[in-house]
This record gives sequence, C-alpha cells and structure tokens, in this order.
Amino acid sequence: MADMHAPASPFGPSPSRRPASLRRTSAIDTSWPMGRGEPMVMLGRARDLFTPLAGPARVLNEDSFEILASPKREILAIKTSRCDAEAQQLVGARGGGALRRELPRALPEEHKNGTPLHLILDDFSGASLVANWAWSRWPADLSAIQRQEAQQVGPGSPGRNGKMEGVCAGFRPGSAALNFDGSHRPNTQSSARVSPLPRSDDPQGWHELNGQEGVGMRRARRLDVWVDEMIHIDVGFQDSATSPDGVDRIAVHEYHVSASANLDTFELLTITATPTVLPYAECLGAVPNVTRLVGTDLHEFRLAVLEHLPGVEGCTHLNDVLRSIADVPQLIRRLKAERTSQNST
Repeated sequence: MADMHAPASPFGPSPSRRPASLRRTSAIDTSWPMGRGEPMVMLGRARDLFTPLAGPARVLNEDSFEILASPKREILAIKTSRCDAEAQQLVGARGGGALRRELPRALPEEHKNGTPLHLILDDFSGASLVANWAWSRWPADLSAIQRQEAQQVGPGSPGRNGKMEGVCAGFRPGSAALNFDGSHRPNTQSSARVSPLPRSDDPQGWHELNGQEGVGMRRARRLDVWVDEMIHIDVGFQDSATSPDGVDRIAVHEYHVSASANLDTFELLTITATPTVLPYAECLGAVPNVTRLVGTDLHEFRLAVLEHLPGVEGCTHLNDVLRSIADVPQLIRRLKAERTSQNST
C-alpha cells in the first residue's frame, strides 16, 4: 500500500430517485452538550419513501430515537418514536456485539421486519464508535482524543489498552495508521469536505436532517431498491463531522455500493463497493473481499458479513455499510405491495 493513497473524492449529492423504487434514508447525529469526554446525545431518524411510476412520492414509515450514551458507549437513557417500553430494555447495553445480540430479544418484531427503527438502533454501535472523530476537526489536542478513545470497549473499538492492530484492514500489522506499539495514529488520517447529501432539485429525496452547531458527528445512509428481472440495490454511506468554519461538512468514511440479487430467492448475484473517502490507504485492502458475499441469502447478511469479512479481511465501516443490506427483502416485499396497490387503482 506504500504507493497508494486514501481516497478523497466524495460522491456528491445522492442520485435521483427512480420511478417505482423505494428509498430508505437514515441519520444519527451526535453532539456533546456537556463537553468533550462527557455523555453523548445521539438523535437517530430513518424514513422509507416510495416513488411511484407517476404521481407524488409517499412516506411509508418513519422512526426516530434519542439516546444519551456514556463515553464508553453505554446507553444511559433512551426514547423512541415507537416501542418505547420495549426499548427501555436496552438501557445499560454497550454499543457493539452485546447490543446487537440484545436487539432481537428486546424488539423481535422490529428485527424480523427490518424496520427503520431497527436500522438506527442497530447502527448505534457503529455511530457511537466513530463519533469522537468529530473532535479532531476542531482545535483540539489529538493525544486527548486518543486517551478518550482508549476508554471505549467492545468489538471493533480501541478497548485493548488502546491497541488497534489487527482490528480491521486499516489497522493491519505494519499499517501507517499505527504507532510502533500498535496504538492508533489519528494525526495521519485523510478526510474530505463534502457537499450536502440531498439534491437541490429533489429535496424530498432525504428526510429532514437536523441542524448541527458546534462539534457534531453524523452517520448517514441511503438505500435504494427497485426491480425488473432482478433486485437492484444502490447504497450510499457517510460518516461526517461539522467544521469550525461552518461551511462544509468533513467526511472520514464514504462508500457507494451497487448490488443485485435474485428476485425469487434473494440470493446475492453481484456486488461492487466503491470507497470515495477513507482515512487510510490500507482501508482499501478490504474492498475486493466483498465479492465473498456473492451467493449469500440477503436475509442472512448481517451475520454473513461478519463471517466472511472478519478482522483485517474487512473494514469496520464497510462492514456496517453491508450489514444494512439485510433489510432489502422486507423493502422489496413492501415495494411490490405498493406497486400492486398502485396498479389496481
């Protein structure tokens, strides 16, 4: 990877919506109203939008949460737009594998149906892991960020006395992202300024995004699905922070994924991942490995991604991108129902 550079060519605004398609968008915004090192306030929101062959688009589902999380990524308090009583079972859970195992037990129907609420709750783990990167965009002591990151624990986080070596492709042994002792070198990261995700000619293409002032982090997702003789999947993913000048957001991770699947069996037929913004050149090592997922049933994607792309074979954030494809079967069933309803009127 010595002759390679981390990509820093942002995708730009989201693509135009296709007729007869379904788009899911989500965002988790993180802020620190009590200052660095104090609990995080995380606002999550997700929406499903059906675009018919003709006529106005229609919102099918919309969910949200507000979570207060500790610096160690423990849920201290939670409020959800639906299933709030059930969601209280997540208080005390820590972002990572433990929370993801708890979700199906606490909210089984949300998990089964791949709802927008389930997506953002599942995404709390990854969003809370990357959130502290926002502080590096503002005048800050990077060594303090390292110390704060070292407090985090859980799979994929720097909880082994600050050692990151072997966690993912970006932190493979010998990576320029590591110090000699295997700890993270945040001052070597690449990033890029990014334009707003919504298109100026299609403001309805995204749900309303929260305004952020001061230090703030956002994990944003877009998932478009449509069908002909097969299922088509188009995914956008971005982790970005506010900037002190208040002009553009600054992204540290951005991926675009295109895939197709069998319309009857939901078997993955093709997949291509294109990284447009990454922190390290070594992160690119995970990208070709996504083809290992070809042949996987989309219903099993969340587990299959972790099985096929473990450790240095995968990228923590690319794995997060891919895991959301597990919701495609439910989205396709809803898309078919909407198209059938439209045709019958």
